Amino acid sequence: MTLVGFLISLCCGVFLTGCDVIDGDNDPFSPFDLPYLVNIDPSDFEDTNITGNTFFPLIPGTKFVYEGEDEDALTVMVTDSVTAETYIILGVTCVVVENKEWEDGELVEETSDWYAQDLEGNVWYFGENSREIEDGEVVSTAGSWEAGVDGALPGIIMLANPIVGLWYRQEYWEGEAEDVVQILSLDETVTVPYGTFYNCLQTAEWNPLEPDVLEHKFYAPRVGLLKAIAVEGESGFEELVDIITQ
Repeated sequence: MTLVGFLISLCCGVFLTGCDVIDGDNDPFSPFDLPYLVNIDPSDFEDTNITGNTFFPLIPGTKFVYEGEDEDALTVMVTDSVTAETYIILGVTCVVVENKEWEDGELVEETSDWYAQDLEGNVWYFGENSREIEDGEVVSTAGSWEAGVDGALPGIIMLANPIVGLWYRQEYWEGEAEDVVQILSLDETVTVPYGTFYNCLQTAEWNPLEPDVLEHKFYAPRVGLLKAIAVEGESGFEELVDIITQ
């Protein structure tokens, strides 16, 4: 059995009693108490090719532009730029995606995210270098983590073959980065400023360290992330307004 197959079978055995979002506080048998183990073999990964995943394609030279509001009703703009740069983590060559966020026109955060696609088409998240910015200066790198450092482990950001009801970890650094996702639907119709899309993937994403906060995200086939909206614990949203190719 492949690594991803093992993770899916474990998660299905624990969680697939229904399609409701379950967290570690209200489930009597919490999977978050189980050890999370990942053994990365670099030969299981593509060489900087993240084009085979339907809901998470990352083509170098592509910039995704999002607009919305944060929990304070401030206007937000976010860009995700897929670069030609790479970064090697645990022997795996990762693609570097540069994320930038503005609030009311002021740059407040820059993040370098590291992704890699395995031979089955699953996209893994190997960490991030996050920089919080005030008045043009970096004031914090809190939230940064790298797989293989201080016990941190990579997670899966998007499965090659999503299954409704399945949950899995997107990242894992105990006590610091523990985002989890559950697949809610594969047939959503979603309209954003960039257009209307069909057969979209809907997920619920949360962090056991902040169990009262829940976010839903929507992904379009062959496009990627369309929309993120806070549904519990916070407010705010981001929607795709443009895709720029260079």
